[in-house]
Amino acid sequence: MRLDIYRRPEQGGRYSYLAVPATRRIPEEANAIDWETMRLGVDFQETEDALTEYLIEKHTEQISAKGYAITSVKRLAEPGRLSSPR
Repeated sequence: MRLDIYRRPEQGGRYSYLAVPATRRIPEEANAIDWETMRLGVDFQETEDALTEYLIEKHTEQISAKGYAITSVKRLAEPGRLSSPR
C-alpha cells in the first residue's frame, strides 16, 4: 500500500501523523487541520499491524473505515514516547 504521510505539531515537541492512500486527498473531516506534508508515495505492508514510526495503530482498519489513519491521542500521551520528525 502506498501512503502519503502528513504531520502536525503537538505539545511538548511531539507530532501526530496522518496516513492517506497515495491516490486520495485528505478527507474533509481531517482537512480542517494544518497538516504539513512529510513523505509522499511511501510503500507500507498492509499486513503490518501498525505504522510504529508514526505511532499509528491498525492503519489498514482505520483506512478501510474512514479513508485515513491517524496517530491516537493516547499514544501521544504515553510517557517516554516522542514522535519527532526525521
